[in-house]
Amino acid sequence: METILQAIGNVGFPIAVTAYLLVRIENKLEVLAASITSLAQAVDKTQ
Repeated sequence: METILQAIGNVGFPIAVTAYLLVRIENKLEVLAASITSLAQAVDKTQ
């Protein structure tokens, strides 16, 4: 039982860091997707 609790304690920190980074990256991916969409529209206008 102690081994299981220790494993959860050790894995909990990496999971928290990963969740934090995923939230930050998600926001940047949304901005990137919007930029790609506007770039595609600009390219379509020039053709």
